[in-house]
Amino acid sequence: PTMNRLRLAFTVAAFTFAVAVSADEVKLSNVHLCCNACVKGAEKAAAKAAGATVTVDKDAGTVAISASNKAAIQQAVDALVAAGYYGKSSDASVKLAANAGATDAKVSSLKLEGVHLCCAKCVTAVQKAVSSVAGVKGNTAEKNAKVFEVTGDFSAKAVLDALHNAGLTGNVAK
Repeated sequence: PTMNRLRLAFTVAAFTFAVAVSADEVKLSNVHLCCNACVKGAEKAAAKAAGATVTVDKDAGTVAISASNKAAIQQAVDALVAAGYYGKSSDASVKLAANAGATDAKVSSLKLEGVHLCCAKCVTAVQKAVSSVAGVKGNTAEKNAKVFEVTGDFSAKAVLDALHNAGLTGNVAK
């Protein structure tokens, strides 16, 4: 009986320890990571969340975030989105903010801010995504731009959806 109690106590202690140290992990896929500056930007953004660990795989286009709880993971994901990155979450409970300020209504001009534009490849990806939207005639995206404008006769939501499909995001500028 004493040995059984000891085994039970050890099993409970081991289980409690395993639960205490277990970490949640979420992987974002299809994230735009064309260069080392993109990788560093994603790492720096996600590191703002206390307790989150970030692993960026440029070649796979993934960002893996682990932490002891979902709240820390969500903070890291929110920081990535705020830095202009976007992807598909492996966990439906971890949400990526989407289409901030965009509607389906047709517009002739849309100013976007917060889009990740660190290099010529980022600019090309943004231009390709934006120009794929029906009705878009042009855009002023350029390297390191804080704000750029899209012109034509198009849906603002469709522009942000196209950016999301390219692994990027931004917000409608005020």
